[in-house]
Amino acid sequence: MIKLFNTLSGKKEMFKPFKGKTAQIYTCGPTVYNYAHLGNLRTYVFEDILRRALEINGYKIKQITNITDVEDKIIKKARQEKKEISQITRPYEKIFFEDLEKLNIEKAERYPRATEHIKEIINLISVLMKKGFAYQVEDKSVYFKISKFKNYGKLSRLKKRRAVGRIDSDEYKKDDVQDFVLWKSAKSNEPFWSSPWGAGRPGWHIECSAMSMKYLGKTLDIHAGGVDLIFPHHENEIAQSEAATGKKFSKFWIHGEHLLVDGEKMSKSLGNIFTLRDLKKKGVNFLAFRYLLLGTHYRKKLNFTWQSIIASQNSLNRLYRHVNDFAAQNPPTSKLRRASKKLADQYKKDFIATINDDLNTSKALSIVWEVIKEKNLPGREKRELLIGFDKVLGLGLKDIRPKKTAIIPRKIKDFVQKRELLRNNKQFIQADALRKQIEKLGYIVKDTSSGPLINRIKE
Repeated sequence: MIKLFNTLSGKKEMFKPFKGKTAQIYTCGPTVYNYAHLGNLRTYVFEDILRRALEINGYKIKQITNITDVEDKIIKKARQEKKEISQITRPYEKIFFEDLEKLNIEKAERYPRATEHIKEIINLISVLMKKGFAYQVEDKSVYFKISKFKNYGKLSRLKKRRAVGRIDSDEYKKDDVQDFVLWKSAKSNEPFWSSPWGAGRPGWHIECSAMSMKYLGKTLDIHAGGVDLIFPHHENEIAQSEAATGKKFSKFWIHGEHLLVDGEKMSKSLGNIFTLRDLKKKGVNFLAFRYLLLGTHYRKKLNFTWQSIIASQNSLNRLYRHVNDFAAQNPPTSKLRRASKKLADQYKKDFIATINDDLNTSKALSIVWEVIKEKNLPGREKRELLIGFDKVLGLGLKDIRPKKTAIIPRKIKDFVQKRELLRNNKQFIQADALRKQIEKLGYIVKDTSSGPLINRIKE
């Protein structure tokens, strides 16, 4: 069973979906007006690890990740560049999917766009109006009345207090607790849609509630995102969703911490962002960034430096070389395979137990290196184990192809196997004599912690 830290309860809980073995997950996707920066991508990598961890535990996944393609920042950029909003959003949406692929992030089952779900958004707001949780103001905008929802603030541990006004901005601080906007009345030079309350466009928070309910129903198993979304976005999602349905919106709320630069959150507003394009300019393998992220627990802040990403690339390259070397080694004998099975099974159990403890990827990586150093496992067995681990880690180990090597004659293989038996019996003089005989036949034997490597001597 997998344990996950639930922001709602403030503790680790055993995960159990509402229906059978299907995990229904909603993850907040990008606002497509610029490149996703490395801080954004940290969240998507953590959500990918979550998905993969559930998969190895036998769960079928139904994941929805929204695309916010109408929002204040998008409209501002479209105005500045004198373009339609789709001319801003569609190119960045395409780049976003390319970035996910570069980081080996598995695809969600669906990526709904907000602009294609206006009908669902209007229907949800209508329900809130009928139930008295929403009201219209003079300019025809519609707001959510937070005083009507008694559990407002339960996710972010917000102290109960009376809202002092209304706020139409999509993002704000806890100090600015006010009734939030569900439908924004049309303004000049802004996109708008018809509604029962007049022309306008949806607020950011209502978009996610409407789309998640359309594809996953009234109650989710998991809602995930970055810690910066806890308030106000996720708090407001809970309020409007539970007010509309009378049911719990999500069983689990899981949040990943910030990626820092010089001790500050990486964000577009601070101008301290890096993207995958910056990694490419420096000649960094994109999966080295994924490796870097795996080395720190998703609920801990991580400071990004160029030294750390280069160190991660070096470690990843070493890992690739080991996997390649293991593939080139002779298959173990049936006796050796039987002897090592118990040890291999224990490593598998340890790895799964580590991942099942709230996605402890940093400890999981340490198990990877323990396997590499293990003297009592044949190389082929190690490779098999590591590729199994990679179903969660996503470092592309199964794509590492062994270098082409000359076909080793059966006679040489027999000599090498005989030499190994001599060495194991501490008959080193005889073993050395056999090594020299092998060399005279044109081959060299390299002893490694996981068994002998045979290579043809270059002429």
